[in-house]
Amino acid sequence: MSLTIKEIAARAGVSKSTVSRVISGKGYTSPEARDKVQQIIEELQYKPNAVARAMVSQRTNNIGVLIYRRDHPVVSHPFYGKIVDAILATAAGMNYSVFVTTDHDMSLRSADFMMEKRVDGLILISRLQQNVIDYIKNFHVPYLMVNGSTDDDGIIQIVNRDEEGGRKAAQHLYGLGHRRYFVLAGPQAHRSHFLRLKGFRCQLASRGIPIADESVVYPSASTFEEGFNMMRRHYEHFRAGGYTAVFATNDTIALGAMKVLAERSVLVPEQVAVMGFDDIEFATMLTPSLTTIRVNTEEMGRQAVTMLDRLIRQDVPQAKLIEVEPKLIVRQSTATNN
Repeated sequence: MSLTIKEIAARAGVSKSTVSRVISGKGYTSPEARDKVQQIIEELQYKPNAVARAMVSQRTNNIGVLIYRRDHPVVSHPFYGKIVDAILATAAGMNYSVFVTTDHDMSLRSADFMMEKRVDGLILISRLQQNVIDYIKNFHVPYLMVNGSTDDDGIIQIVNRDEEGGRKAAQHLYGLGHRRYFVLAGPQAHRSHFLRLKGFRCQLASRGIPIADESVVYPSASTFEEGFNMMRRHYEHFRAGGYTAVFATNDTIALGAMKVLAERSVLVPEQVAVMGFDDIEFATMLTPSLTTIRVNTEEMGRQAVTMLDRLIRQDVPQAKLIEVEPKLIVRQSTATNN
């Protein structure tokens, strides 16, 4: 039977605010009034709907996920999609509903959309401009950032240890005997690509092998197409440079580069080793399969919902930076350089 708080109050002979306090368990209610309300609820098997619960508790049990990414795809992206999947699974287990929206221009419209949905909190994915963060602050809604960067020290950030991952990539290739490295480094404005390149270069520099600037090219986007186009454009330089290993700061760029090598009958890994970063599903689907650094996207998504729930409950964590450990995944695309 569909009832409103007003109808229950009338049947119990109490005020609507009394019914609200009984349902929410917050505030004082006399034992007599509480018993009356509970009796009516039990007799009529009343279950408060989502709107009623939100009115009483000031919570909707809705959270918003905003993905800021200029390039397509977004939600179906093999990296960001896995984070969203983990968020959805974790949120369902904690009785949260999730609204997901994307923004290619870093405008404020997506934030307005979430506020219209009366979300209890926000998960912001990827890089954000400061004006977006400042705008969101005005709504006094808890929020945190996943796989992004900001100059605001007060924001909880959940990130992969990308610099460490870059070091692990360099250690692996160096350990296989490679000494000439060609690097496809994604957009350096993005935290992940910048730190992955930094870790890679620093590790090799510590071995006495600095990476020269002419050995690094910069795809403008972290996509298969950009990896393919940049490798094709710089192929003559690559061939003349005597490089034995290619490192790309994400898997999609690496796979694009591998396609160029295949078209030119360059054998991987016999002639050139290729290594990526992220461990997307496509990394296992080609022959040779791609050696990479795994980012634990499932853990990042789980931590995002868990930490946001704590913020919503005003249980503010002391740690503002939560780092997830990367893992080396060795497959067929790397081999010993004899």
